[in-house]
Amino acid sequence: MMRADDPHSIPSKKKRKWPIIALVIVLVVGAILYSLADRYLIPHVEVAVADRLPSSSTSGGTSSSVSNAAGTTSASTTSDESTAAAAGQVTSDNWNYTSDDLDIHVKQVVTDSGSDQITYYVADVVVEDATDLRSALASNSFGTNITDTTSDIASNVGAILAINGDYYGFRDDGVIIRNGTLYRDEPTRDAMALMSDGTMKTYNETTTSSSELLAEGALNTLSFGPILVQDGQITSDFSSVSIDNNFGNRSIEEANPRTAIGMISAHHYVFVVVDGRSSESRGMTLIELAQTMKDLGASEAYNLDGGGSSTMYFMGRVVNNPQGKNKERAVSDILYVSEGE
Repeated sequence: MMRADDPHSIPSKKKRKWPIIALVIVLVVGAILYSLADRYLIPHVEVAVADRLPSSSTSGGTSSSVSNAAGTTSASTTSDESTAAAAGQVTSDNWNYTSDDLDIHVKQVVTDSGSDQITYYVADVVVEDATDLRSALASNSFGTNITDTTSDIASNVGAILAINGDYYGFRDDGVIIRNGTLYRDEPTRDAMALMSDGTMKTYNETTTSSSELLAEGALNTLSFGPILVQDGQITSDFSSVSIDNNFGNRSIEEANPRTAIGMISAHHYVFVVVDGRSSESRGMTLIELAQTMKDLGASEAYNLDGGGSSTMYFMGRVVNNPQGKNKERAVSDILYVSEGE
């Protein structure tokens, strides 16, 4: 008969507890992993808000090219562009595109040398119609974790020029209007709107409502930031910048690859993509990017998603060096320029 103080009676009770403890640990870890996967990996399509402005449908053509070592390009264009080219209305090469409705000039800029070298790309864009500057979504769907490369999204919509957008799918807030449709209405930060009159507006989402924006003619809003230039002046020294509170988010103030859009005047825009994290380019700080946009003549300028996302696509090819490895990162959206219907 086992006595109450028999030492052999204690271990048997402890042994029965371990499976329960292990099960609890597995359930907790599993719940955490699923939560992270649900937030960052599993695609979720969101339903658009009903508010909408009339807008033109985007082109559904494709565009591609093959570049050789000499830098010349043999490009296949959309059917609309081919017709225009046959009529003598379009002239284009690796760095330029001109038609009756568009005037696009892309250039590479290299400053300094060694560890201070910066390589960036500037696209000067003039559009006849504000709707020629559009937004496109990965897989043509709005939601979380729906991504594709900038070049693939651009090719699918027949873009002539494209840059990555604000990667809205990485967060669940912001006021997101795309091509006249309101998809998300969670005011949070300083944002930018492309208007139907060809102007660009920088504003604070918490003080300017989505209904006001739509009534004023907002075609596309981007929610990332910060605002770089407003009314012709650099907005701050950017010593304290907060964009997201997401897991894994880090400071964006120091030298990094960058993407920005600016307005010189109505219908006249400038896109800038900065390479970084490579021996060819260290990237730019936010204050350097703001100064660059101002020097280019931008009266308004806004910082978009950067880092590995920073990509510029033109005439069927990626012109910059994404991630310093010539490797694009998948994103949720792009801004692009295309001929109207």
